[in-house]
Amino acid sequence: MSGAGKSTVLDALEDMGWDCVDNLSTALLESFVHGDSTECRLVPAAVGMDVRSRGFDATALPEMLRSIQGVRPEILFIDCAGTELLRRYDETRRRHPLAPDRPAEDGIARERALMAPLRAAAGSLIDTTDLTPPELREELRRRYGDRSDQPVLTIVSFGYARGVSRTADLMFDMRFLDNPHWVQDLRPLTGMDQPVRDHLAADPAWHDVMARLAALLTDWIPRYWAAGKSYVTVAFGCTGGRHRSVCAAEEMAVRLRSAGFSPIVRHRDLASQPSDTIEERPGHAEAGASGGDTGGELNE
Repeated sequence: MSGAGKSTVLDALEDMGWDCVDNLSTALLESFVHGDSTECRLVPAAVGMDVRSRGFDATALPEMLRSIQGVRPEILFIDCAGTELLRRYDETRRRHPLAPDRPAEDGIARERALMAPLRAAAGSLIDTTDLTPPELREELRRRYGDRSDQPVLTIVSFGYARGVSRTADLMFDMRFLDNPHWVQDLRPLTGMDQPVRDHLAADPAWHDVMARLAALLTDWIPRYWAAGKSYVTVAFGCTGGRHRSVCAAEEMAVRLRSAGFSPIVRHRDLASQPSDTIEERPGHAEAGASGGDTGGELNE
């Protein structure tokens, strides 16, 4: 049904790796399905059709699909209640394709009668009356997706002194932890090195904070995905982006992998040079830290 969500369905399937086309002429259907004869890669294909498609005949289409050799066709009918379709047409202010000069309800009634044979022949049906676009995409992922269709989770480390992470959905400030920069032997190292990790693990706050954040993220990330987000980025920041944020990102990646996620880890400022001018000077919380110049300081 026009307005029931065909475009959303095609977008969702395309994101899952399907070869998709909308409003294809029925005369081109077989050539689209088979494509280049030299192409050996098999991919699922989805063709969106409605009453606007050239040559569309709801009665003849099922037999036309069955006549295409070498494929296993399925008709997925996207339906929606008339009252909801009316609300959508009123909200978008678009005209119904079968009622360009008449009320939308006339076009909906005419289309429903024309589509009745195809709806009866459909192997699958999704009624979008009470579904939001994210819920519709999740239903399609459940029916047609696999493990490779999981949304992308990225964990990023960065330094506030060099600008915040602009792609982050969730951002955590790790500057309350003891700063390894002010330990002479640790300054040239990064959060990828074991001595830095040992130093941060000795901070009384470290283990409790990481456990709490891991519990939070394992609960929140699936909620973002359920809301339709294909990409979720979690960022950890410290002053320079070399020690605390890097270690936190690596530690969180380990915890999330153990919880069944597959995060990608990126360290934005890992290759930057240590600089006293951008790091916080050690205060009372860092009284035990040794080394470091007493030169310039940038207050944050």
